[in-house]
Amino acid sequence: MGDPLRVLHVVVNMNRGGAETLIMNLYRNVERAKIQFDFLTCKEGVFDKEIMALGGKVHRIPYLTEVGHSGYLRELDKFFMENSSYQIVHAHMDKMSGFVLRSAKKANIPIRIAHSHNTRSEGSIISKVYKWYAGKNIKSNATHFYACSQAAAKWLYGNKTQNPFILKNGIVTDRFQYTPSTREQIRTELKINKNSLVLGHVGRFSRQKNHLFLLEVFANVNKEIPNSVLLLVGDGPLRPRIIEKVNELNLQKNVKLLGVREDIDALLQAFDLFVFPSLHEGLPVTLIEAQGSGLPCLISNSITKEVDMGVGLVEFLPITDKDIWQTKICNLVKADRSRRITQNALVNNGYDIRKTASHAQSSYITLGREVV
Repeated sequence: MGDPLRVLHVVVNMNRGGAETLIMNLYRNVERAKIQFDFLTCKEGVFDKEIMALGGKVHRIPYLTEVGHSGYLRELDKFFMENSSYQIVHAHMDKMSGFVLRSAKKANIPIRIAHSHNTRSEGSIISKVYKWYAGKNIKSNATHFYACSQAAAKWLYGNKTQNPFILKNGIVTDRFQYTPSTREQIRTELKINKNSLVLGHVGRFSRQKNHLFLLEVFANVNKEIPNSVLLLVGDGPLRPRIIEKVNELNLQKNVKLLGVREDIDALLQAFDLFVFPSLHEGLPVTLIEAQGSGLPCLISNSITKEVDMGVGLVEFLPITDKDIWQTKICNLVKADRSRRITQNALVNNGYDIRKTASHAQSSYITLGREVV
């Protein structure tokens, strides 16, 4: 057998975001004798060491914020000219992928994949205009169009791209099955009473995730159910504002900021309810994980319906009405809910990582053959 087909994934860094976690789950589950992943990044990431241990390379160039627009484009052009032996480039930077794919095309890299992981751009008006400009380069420079959901595909590619390749955000389903002993262990570690109501959220501390709304909802829930606790897993630029809001609402004893964690599968066992009032999403991996662990999920109605596994655990609510969220949370608490879920639901919906990885591997091998 010859050398494996090397696929270059382009991201800002390989930290524990949704897209990055998916890429690592794929990497661990593809046949690495056939497919190897390399990475073009701009910053150090927590997965870098594991990538190298698995046989991948981590390339690094300065990001836009360090060298400016012209400098970043020069760095991209230089990198791809010096590494033009790659057959497949897979860009995960939403609209910013336009610049990546433009440089890859100039270097005659034959397969250039754009991958949409979202349904809206973040940032200021200037930032959004810049991303729009970058995104205008996608259709003329990508050869293939991937997305985590139909909603994400429509946002980045519009209606003109026929039949985008939907690569679902698969998870390691076995790891998320509910076990009472893990629940007890995590609650003990976090000093949470076994009878407390625990609401949980997993996500980057950014405007998109709508933490301030969630804190206001929780403040009202806590008045009604004083032994309730809110666990916030993640980190990001809004951390100081979130801490400030917790203090304003006098919730210091009831809200725990757990930071970035590796043990999401275990933490989910300690939750009673997953709350996710995002302003926009592609298809969040954390919602698949929450359903995999049998958790009821209250989520914003701006998230694609594709995230619902059809096992009766997801309810969509408007993010314009805090009272509805409070009422639903308090009503769910009174309901008798077991934490059993058939793992077949995730497998049948295509969210088992082995199935996703097999799907991805087949697509890369097929694309690689097109080049030869």
